[in-house]
Order: sequence, then structure tokens, then C-alpha cells
Amino acid sequence: MSVARETYHHGDLRRALLEAGLDLARAGGPDAVVLREATRRVGVSANAAYRHFADRDALLADVVSRAQAEAADVIAEAIGEVDGAGDPASRSRARFRAVGVGYLRFALTEPGLFRTAFAVPTDLSRSASPDAAGGCGRTPFQLLSDQLDEMLATGVLPAAERPGAELLAWSAVHGLAMLALEGPLRDLPRTAIDALTPRLVRMVDLGLGVVRPPSA
Repeated sequence: MSVARETYHHGDLRRALLEAGLDLARAGGPDAVVLREATRRVGVSANAAYRHFADRDALLADVVSRAQAEAADVIAEAIGEVDGAGDPASRSRARFRAVGVGYLRFALTEPGLFRTAFAVPTDLSRSASPDAAGGCGRTPFQLLSDQLDEMLATGVLPAAERPGAELLAWSAVHGLAMLALEGPLRDLPRTAIDALTPRLVRMVDLGLGVVRPPSA
């Protein structure tokens, strides 16, 4: 009996198929996640796979969540690199910027998983699903929200600017990521994008923190 079939009989076929799907995504992005290829890699029939995934979209949805969880781990690692010294306001800004640094780090290091995590049309609520949480127990979207809340609590972010700030910050760093992976910046060396990253997150930070004068 093959290892794959032993794994299936021990009830781990779903996990094995998901791992195969994740490998496919890592190598070729979301379009490479095909249920038939996942079953071939695991060594089981398509009928066996359908007990766990109704179709390719079902497998892809779970792969998207797993890819987001891996992104969360990289973002959390970047946040953890922030020096704990200094005043609370400065720390909150540094931790917020680290979210963007981690996001772009993941995009450039794992382009296939990045495209799978953030380029597949999904309900925004899935971004808060426990399946998309990394080892820290938070999803990428939640990590971003946490740091924005911290900026609000320390007086860095004006209360009027807090609603929807996640989408604005996310759009900025995602835009650079996609330009670097698939757009006009794709031929730039990694070092050039790495140099742009701190400038971009600084711009987003300062832009969100601007206190606008009251309307006349």
C-alpha cells in the first residue's frame, strides 16, 4: 500500500490534497491549483478527492486561506522585528509600517502564494476567517486592523480617518506588489523594490495621519 493511500485511510487525505494544492499555488499561482493534478500528486483517484472537495473551486478556496495564513506569519514576523523602545506613538507607527513591509516581503519572496492569497476574487469576510490566520492567530487583514487601532489609541491616527483605513493602506502596498510582479516594475531588481518599500509605507503612514482642517 502506498504512503498516499495509507494517509487516506488514516483520514488525512484532505490535508494531503490541501498540501498538494499549496505546492501547486507556490509554483504557479492560483491557475495552477487543479484538483486532478492534486490527486495525481497524492496518488488517489478523483472520486476519493470529491469526498473532501466538491470541485476545484472548493480546493482553491482552502488554498487561498492557507496562503493568507502564510502571509500573516511573514507580516507578524516583520511586526516582531520592530524595536520596542521609544514612546507608544512611535512604536505604533513603526508597527503599522511593518505590516506593509511584511506584505511586500511575502509578495516578492512567494509570488505564487501571494497571487493566490490576494488575487483570487473572494468575499472580504473570508479575510477574517480562522482558516486564514497564521501562527499568531490573526489574519493579514486583522493584523493591519490591529495596528491601525493601535495608531488610533496612541493619537497618531485621527478618529475621522480610521473608517476604511485598512482598504486605503492595503491598496497602496498591494499596488506596488502587483507593479513589481506583473506590471511595469517587474524588471526592476529586488533591491530596488526593497528600497522603495520603506518610502511607500512611510507615505501611507503620514497620509493617514494628516489631520484635515474642519469643513467650512
